Amino acid sequence: MCIPISHADRAALDHHPNAGRSRHCLIVAFLCAAPLFQSTLQAWGQCSARDVLQNQLKLGKVRAVDLPQKLIGAARDVPTWKTIAVGTFANSIALRNALDSVGCSIGGLAAEVLARPAFTVSSNKTGVELVVVSAIELGFKTDSVPLAVIYARARQLGFELAAAEIGPQLRLQYFDQPMGEFLIVGMQPIKTWSGEPVVLNVANGGAGLILIGQDGKDDAEIPATSRFLFMRSPELSGGLDTAAALLPP
Repeated sequence: MCIPISHADRAALDHHPNAGRSRHCLIVAFLCAAPLFQSTLQAWGQCSARDVLQNQLKLGKVRAVDLPQKLIGAARDVPTWKTIAVGTFANSIALRNALDSVGCSIGGLAAEVLARPAFTVSSNKTGVELVVVSAIELGFKTDSVPLAVIYARARQLGFELAAAEIGPQLRLQYFDQPMGEFLIVGMQPIKTWSGEPVVLNVANGGAGLILIGQDGKDDAEIPATSRFLFMRSPELSGGLDTAAALLPP
């Protein structure tokens, strides 16, 4: 079996009687390692800006920014935007390592969220249907809406808050995200080490794919055009009259 050698060893071998055979071993070792090196580069490039653009051109999937902005009457009227798998990692550390392995960036607040005890992963592998809606589609007409009010309206229409795992899992399963798209995960906020409530955001700001955190306080003002990720509740909620009372004047 041939193994790689150092530069100094190679120089010494140049004057060895069996120098030709040694060079042959070096070349074979390099050729054996080349496929592994290439596959590593390909995996690392999944979240780079260049590869994201290539994925968009090749796959042509329905993207959140392509969906029309129209008033939603009930969750059952909203088509599934994307179905992703959850419960595919043993723990949050393995999930974080998977993000690192494909070169996806993780913002400081998001990194804290993933490291907190409150961040857990599902123990069972299952598919989750996600929908993407904005505050405008939920019926709000103001420029911005408090986060808690958006959540309340979404629940009344039959949507369900997503588990925190949805954010990093979607990041791993959405390599063709278009530039400039930011998807807020409609989730129960998780507090950082300093006690700051944070929700996750799956984003492509132009420099590559990233998972970031943002203000998750109840009174955090969210632009009405921002898009949220929710899950469709198994049991659609009624009470639309109650939900209407949540709308600002």
